Amino acid sequence: MSSELSGIVVVDKPEGVSSAGVVARVKKLFGARKTGHAGTLDPFATGVLVCCLNQATRLARFMLKGDKRYTASMVLGADTDTQDATGTVVEQRPWEGIEPEAIFAAAKTFVGEIEQIPPVYSALKHKGTPLYKLARRGEAVEKPARKVRVDRMEILSIDLPDVRLAVSCSSGTYVRTLCADMGSILGCGGHLKRLRRDESSGFGIEDAWQLEQLTELEREGRLEQTVIPMNTAMPSMPQVVAGDGLADKVRHGVPLLADDFVERPRVSDGGFFKVVDRNKRLLAVMSDAQPPGSYNYCCVFSV
Repeated sequence: MSSELSGIVVVDKPEGVSSAGVVARVKKLFGARKTGHAGTLDPFATGVLVCCLNQATRLARFMLKGDKRYTASMVLGADTDTQDATGTVVEQRPWEGIEPEAIFAAAKTFVGEIEQIPPVYSALKHKGTPLYKLARRGEAVEKPARKVRVDRMEILSIDLPDVRLAVSCSSGTYVRTLCADMGSILGCGGHLKRLRRDESSGFGIEDAWQLEQLTELEREGRLEQTVIPMNTAMPSMPQVVAGDGLADKVRHGVPLLADDFVERPRVSDGGFFKVVDRNKRLLAVMSDAQPPGSYNYCCVFSV
């Protein structure tokens, strides 16, 4: 298999492996020069991890902003320093007597645009150092609250002290913080017990491959069939099909104006659109620029 193969591989990350560990495994299996991922998962979490091969690593920054969907289990009655089951219990309070109606009501308070304080044990950085490393050294740094969006927070089942829920949210939302905050509202504390990412950046668990499956396909010489082409890697981003003349301009990075297109390109919420050639190969990702009717190149791909 060519080490220059570029595209997306969606992996069903197993429990107990870091996202970096999965990416390293994918890099070795594909013999890729360069790999990355579009949004980390904690080692104890499972589910959709979008891995990028070679040129597709340049798409990760666009996919990082994609919405996420999770299934989670939380435990009431105990707060931990990490807000999840991997941490140390710092406070326990009785959960007996909490009515299901109160749990349903608490979940509803998080739907919409909310302010969320990121956990001190997270991959966010402070002066170049991940917060979790600082916290482990006893130098916990609390980042200011930031706006996130929760589209759905549905209680799936209640078997106290366990509560199972489904969450659909924007990128940057911490499900363990939602669990800890819900425990605070209920007055008994709580933490995340289990987390599975069901969808990320438009890819669902039905698109994901287990590492064992990838290993077997590599043995059979069929690994390439798991790769999603770059042109379909961002299904929600508007697309322009370029004729031969326009495609040649894009390949050479020639500045483009609205008149270069048959129709003025539609753009995503972030102001981006992708340009593909007649064979549906991704040529570039572009963005709106000033003055209106002009565009910037975000990245150009060799095809």
